[in-house]
Amino acid sequence: MARVTAQQVEQTKHDLLEAARFVLTTEGFAGLSTRRVADAAKTQMSQIQYHFGSKEGMILALFQHLDAGLIQRQSLIFDNPDLSISEKWSLACDYLDKDLDDGYVCVLQELIAAGWSNDNIGTAVRSALGKWHSLLSGLAREAAEKHGTLGPFTPASLAALIACAFIGAEALILVGYEDRSRPVREALRQVGHLIALLEGQSNKE
Repeated sequence: MARVTAQQVEQTKHDLLEAARFVLTTEGFAGLSTRRVADAAKTQMSQIQYHFGSKEGMILALFQHLDAGLIQRQSLIFDNPDLSISEKWSLACDYLDKDLDDGYVCVLQELIAAGWSNDNIGTAVRSALGKWHSLLSGLAREAAEKHGTLGPFTPASLAALIACAFIGAEALILVGYEDRSRPVREALRQVGHLIALLEGQSNKE
C-alpha cells in the first residue's frame, strides 16, 4: 500500500474545505451535506470524518480558515499609520466587493443564521465578529485621537454601528435588495467620502 504523505493529507483537507465553501455558497446551509461535499471534492465521506470529525467540525474549520485570513488582512489595513481613516474605509469597501465575489460573505451570513439554533456555530460566529469589532473600536479610537470627539459615541458604540452597517449591507446584497434606487454599497462608500471631508476640515484647524 502506498504511503500517504503529510502533504497529501493537507491537500485533501484543503480540497474538502474548498468543496464545503463551494457547496455552502451555491446551495446554502440547508444543501450542505457530507455526501455533497465529498462528491464536490471527489473523495470519500470517510475523509470528512477523518479530518474534521463531523459535518459541524468541517463547517467550523472552514469558517476558522476563512476568518483568520480576513482578520489578518483587516489588521494590516487598520494598523497602517500611512493610511488615513478615509483610506482605510475605502479599502474596507473594496474588500467587501472581494468578499462577496469569493464567497466569504455568503458563508458568514449562512453561519449567522445557522448560529441562531446551533450553539457551537453561534459561538464561532460571535468570536469572529468580536475580533472584527475590536479592530473597528481601535479605528474609532484612532479617529478620536486624530480628529477630536466622536460626539455621543464611544469607540465601542461607533464600532457596533459600523459593524451593523456592513453586516446589514451584506445581507441586503445577498438577498438581492440592492439596485439603483437602493444603492447599498454606494452608500457605504459615500460614508468614506464624508470622512475624507471631515479629515480635511480637521487638518485645516
